[in-house]
Amino acid sequence: MPENIPVSVCWLRRDLRLHDHSALYHALKTGRPVHCVFVFDTDILDALADKADRRVEFIWHSVREVKQALEQLGSTLQVLHGSARQRVPQLAAQLGAQAVYCNRDDEPQAIARDAEVAGQLAARNIDFYSCKDQVIFERDEVLTGGGKPYAVFTPYKNAWLKKLDDFYLRAYPTERYFDRLAPCAPSVMPELVQLGFQPTNLRELAMPCGMSGAEKLFADFVARIDRYQQARDFPALKGVSYLSPHLRFGTISIRALARHAHYTGGPGAQTWLSELIWRDFYQMLLYHHPHVVNHAYKPQFDALAWGNNPDWFAAWCAGRTGYPLVDAGMRQLNQTGFMHNRLRMVTASFLVKDLQIDWRWGERYFAQKLLDFDLASNNGGWQWAASTGCDAQPWFRIFNPVTQSEKFDPQGKFIRRYVPELDHCPDKFIHAPWLLPRGEQLRCGIEIGRDYPAPVVDHAVARAKTLEMFKRASG
Repeated sequence: MPENIPVSVCWLRRDLRLHDHSALYHALKTGRPVHCVFVFDTDILDALADKADRRVEFIWHSVREVKQALEQLGSTLQVLHGSARQRVPQLAAQLGAQAVYCNRDDEPQAIARDAEVAGQLAARNIDFYSCKDQVIFERDEVLTGGGKPYAVFTPYKNAWLKKLDDFYLRAYPTERYFDRLAPCAPSVMPELVQLGFQPTNLRELAMPCGMSGAEKLFADFVARIDRYQQARDFPALKGVSYLSPHLRFGTISIRALARHAHYTGGPGAQTWLSELIWRDFYQMLLYHHPHVVNHAYKPQFDALAWGNNPDWFAAWCAGRTGYPLVDAGMRQLNQTGFMHNRLRMVTASFLVKDLQIDWRWGERYFAQKLLDFDLASNNGGWQWAASTGCDAQPWFRIFNPVTQSEKFDPQGKFIRRYVPELDHCPDKFIHAPWLLPRGEQLRCGIEIGRDYPAPVVDHAVARAKTLEMFKRASG
């Protein structure tokens, strides 16, 4: 492209799609040719201890699909590897860009990164524009009558719904302006191993990646959304959308999902919309209260006297606690990078309130393992379960892992899928196999303590200890 033609750069991050894309739309609307870039950011990647990380592979496949789609349009995606803080300003200067466009990310580290990039661009007389894209309402868009951020979900949800109209759900029609994409020859994209990572079992799990994967999963969910309210709490059923990784990495627009839920109506769609609103709620909380990253939202609970038994934590991580539903959930996470939402609550409650282990230990483990890891939602969910967060589960309400199992996996179908050593355990004892008489254990080939562990703690005893711990912290 001739050097005297001004151009814009669209920097993709957690928005790996071309359609209904706020930053790309605003960049294209300027009329200047638009170059698209994605950076495999070493400031993030170098901190990942596991070099067989499903998230990196998911991103790699999704980035490749965006690149291929742009090349079919006569442009390309510049895929870089290095520190985004340096590479983006360097590329913008190299291209002679007048402006860089991106979609906002309100995680504290992302805010700091973007401020540094904006400063470097300003020093080169290049404008920096960030756009709202990953939520319906962000930051200060939904506030109390007193102009403060909400601290309770239900009033927030009511205000969110009251503010919602067609404007906020409207798609950004990027496809109208694809002729303004900068014409480019196909570029070279680094292979996964060149980034320092190894393939995982994503292909074996048949995990759909990229824009096409998101469309496939969304179409599948739309056909069964009416059953969502009834089926979503049962991990053995195909009840949830499985779209959370795609929302996390932006391979599908939140506006498309919220629009469908809002206009479809019915209990299933409305219950799912409520889950999408929770996502906005947690993003808003993180923006206004960044201290929650390392501290309890409620300061008094920073004083909780955690036991932090490392052997119990290791048993929890490995799915070897002796509580079958907890163990099944943890093994699902370790084997697939996914955990059913009901089980996220059950396993988190068990770690904090049965094992008296600091919620931050569990939060970090989920952050390492979850394919859909999102700082705001993960932190919000853990602080909800730990009763340390905003509008959290009251600390005196403690999940019983056995009754949760009986209620949400009554025949033990999910348990048997991930805890196969209990495959022959009778339904009557599948939720508490240590109660199986010894003679019955021998007949079923399940010796508790040998084939499957005995419970690491007694729930009733642990519950009493946790109540006392919270009472002391509450003053």
